[in-house]
Amino acid sequence: MKAIWRVFVKEFRENLRDRRTVISALIFGPLFGPLLIAIALSLSFRNAGVQADRPLHLTVSHAERAPDLVGYLREHNVRIKAVAEDPSAARREVAAHRGQAVLLVPEDFGSRLEAGRPSPLLLFADESNTDSARSVERIAGFVNQYGGTVARLRLMARGLDPLLTVPIVLHPIDISTPAARSALALGGLSYLIVLTMLMGGIYLAIDATAGERERGSLEPLLTVPVRREHLIYGKIAAACAYMTLSLFLTVTAFWILLRFVGLERFGMSADFGPRVALDIVLACLPLVPAGAALMTVVAAFTRSYREAQTYAGLVLLVPTLPLVFADVLGLQPRAALMAVPSLSQHFIIMSLIRMQPLPAGYAALSVCSTLLLGALLVYAAGRLYRREALLG
Repeated sequence: MKAIWRVFVKEFRENLRDRRTVISALIFGPLFGPLLIAIALSLSFRNAGVQADRPLHLTVSHAERAPDLVGYLREHNVRIKAVAEDPSAARREVAAHRGQAVLLVPEDFGSRLEAGRPSPLLLFADESNTDSARSVERIAGFVNQYGGTVARLRLMARGLDPLLTVPIVLHPIDISTPAARSALALGGLSYLIVLTMLMGGIYLAIDATAGERERGSLEPLLTVPVRREHLIYGKIAAACAYMTLSLFLTVTAFWILLRFVGLERFGMSADFGPRVALDIVLACLPLVPAGAALMTVVAAFTRSYREAQTYAGLVLLVPTLPLVFADVLGLQPRAALMAVPSLSQHFIIMSLIRMQPLPAGYAALSVCSTLLLGALLVYAAGRLYRREALLG
């Protein structure tokens, strides 16, 4: 233990003097990532509020053919620009981005409406544009409301109750809590926490073998009267320390920045206080040894520092891929999945944000399986460090 401790202290101090390691592990990842997420959420919420409040702009071709519809749209704060264009000209105007949407009223619109027949309208829009798609959705809603009003008036004119056309009324009841709704906006939180935690120790893990070999200091290092596996254990411990610091700083940054995002204005509430932040750190700590040892093992098979950087960058995807599949497939916590490292940490983080704690057995299964994987990888790194081929 004395030898491992001395190697740990040496590696920790030396890498603390390395500007690249400090910037990557303790500044860039832990601060830039949470700041970027907070800014993106703030801008998204602000843009959603502006979109809902600002008036719609709609170009209507041959508005004189549907005066009542145009009047209805104006009553609902839709600003109409009247033009006289054919379908080809409407397509060209939308394609040239001179208007978000063009509503074309056919020549027989009025006659079909008076005859009680369906009266088609043509709405030209580029729905690959996000702003245009939102406008089209709101315009379609207003047109459908107007059509519903006309239908009810027709029934009343014939002495029929309009409610006859509504045999079933469905009333959706949302029982989600503000905390659960906030989990939708913070779905990428666990991905970023795990990624920045792993990046905190990547340079030190690479330097343990590939860096030492490239500098020519690996062979003299292996001649010291200390068991080789103890040397690599000390280096892995130093990488774990940097990963822990990166994890702590990242979660702390989220705790501070999420207070200024303004989730409450949209019916959300992220209970991301000091207690939740501490629980997230504790939930992710078992993943630290596994991440540090995995990158050390990968670096042991490379011949240069640059090659190790390339492979270690790819290895970062291994713990984060299960998190992507969890969102895409909509996975929910269960015993088998809680035995998968990184995925179980994602479930724990999301449960803490939702304020829906997981069963204690699930948390214990996550800790045990993750620590077991870390122990196996640390042992594998020690075995690799004893090979003579390590010097080649």
